Amino acid sequence: MMSSSNKKIIIVGATSGIGREVAKIYLERGNTVGITGRRMSLLQEIKSPYPGKIHISCFDVRGENNISQLQSLISELGGMDLLIYNSGFGDVSKSLDWELDKATYETNVKGFVEIMNFSFNYFLLQGNGHLAVTSSIAALRGNSWAPAYSASKAFQSIYMEGLYMKSKKMKANIFVTDIQPGFVDTKMAKGNGQFWVAPVAKAARQIVESIDKKKWKAYVTRRWWFVAQVMKWAPGWLYHKIG
Repeated sequence: MMSSSNKKIIIVGATSGIGREVAKIYLERGNTVGITGRRMSLLQEIKSPYPGKIHISCFDVRGENNISQLQSLISELGGMDLLIYNSGFGDVSKSLDWELDKATYETNVKGFVEIMNFSFNYFLLQGNGHLAVTSSIAALRGNSWAPAYSASKAFQSIYMEGLYMKSKKMKANIFVTDIQPGFVDTKMAKGNGQFWVAPVAKAARQIVESIDKKKWKAYVTRRWWFVAQVMKWAPGWLYHKIG
């Protein structure tokens, strides 16, 4: 399990919801944490109670300066042991709105793969490290209400599995964790028919526990494992009626 202190942790997308709560957990353990987000006021708000323990970087992962911003943050922290990609975008797209699909792709795919690619290679040179992503249970199948969101989360999960296998084959000391939450009580959670909605604090606690245990895949909350099995094995003719 990860030591409770002296780890240098970067959370990409930590101004609200799960990312913010995960940052608090790591800070309260005594780690040095770097957080990113698009809103400087929220970053400053999170930073103020933890003088000297938290570093901030304000940028949008859809932009063109992800790596330079990340490199600057790593320099401020004096290194990086764990990177969590928590930036995410998704919304219901009843009419298949291009602007929604574009924002989803740029956040969940383009920004994600650029930062993960850089971080994996950084850890290779360093000789160790841990990568984690907050993907989604939506990664398992298509969804008529938000096709780009499900597809982008599937991209994340499959990419992370590939990195997990690559690390094993290279005998690299790099751990990879794909975290697939179900419904969590955040601003991003929308729509009717939600069930087993987890409080943010509970979801964040289970995410940190999964990273501590170096799991390659984790469902949050754990009961969503059962939903995952149903989604995986449901025949197309049935799933396509409800998905």
